[in-house]
Amino acid sequence: MVTAALGLPGQIRGCLFDLDGVLTMTAKVHAAAWKEMFDGYLRERSARTGEPLQLFDPVHEYDEYVDGKPREDGTRSFLASRGINLPEGDPGDAPGSPTIAGLSNLKNNIVLRRIREDGVEAYPGSVRYVRLARDAGLHRAVVSSSANCRDVLIGAGIEDLFEARVDGLTAKEEHLAGKPAPDMFLAGARAVGLPPGQCAVFEDALAGVEAGRAGQFGCVIGVDRAGQADQLRAHGADVVVTDLAELLGTP
Repeated sequence: MVTAALGLPGQIRGCLFDLDGVLTMTAKVHAAAWKEMFDGYLRERSARTGEPLQLFDPVHEYDEYVDGKPREDGTRSFLASRGINLPEGDPGDAPGSPTIAGLSNLKNNIVLRRIREDGVEAYPGSVRYVRLARDAGLHRAVVSSSANCRDVLIGAGIEDLFEARVDGLTAKEEHLAGKPAPDMFLAGARAVGLPPGQCAVFEDALAGVEAGRAGQFGCVIGVDRAGQADQLRAHGADVVVTDLAELLGTP
């Protein structure tokens, strides 16, 4: 069957792809941006309060608290892990203001600067996989917490491979809960006209895999870009690969 050639169960008729870390090599950009933002805030806080300085861990704390989540949720989650409670603030808060919104806005500015300076690259194996899924007649959507999703797709030259996009802007417009809630992937399934059971979710973030499992999708593929295969399985991945090309069974 066509789906078997793509490494998917027979009932799958649609593919829902996360962006950062699955389709594009932007996960490292995001991790570096989170670190730049949090470290700046933590240094300022330590100097002001005298608290010991413990900088942001761009591997373990990134995976645990911010990866795959909307910006504000990631900011809030990490700060809460350090016992720091800041006002929510307003969406228009100046970047770097000591609010959840202000720090999140700064993180977004840093990401945009890094993407502008360094560009965006797509994973070749992922591009090959999506093209084969398209040629096989499967529906395809990008489901990403990023409000910059369209810019990244255009920058990577792959926007035309997808029929639908559910991103951070969609989440705000439609009041969708962020991952690990399944709402965004469920919206992706609706966007391609399929029930969840006929869709496969492709995710590299623990929160995203958890969202795929919570939504009772037909298959959840964990993409291990960070040596966390066991954690991806524990959070609900049916299959774990290091590159989507592995699902094709050929180099």
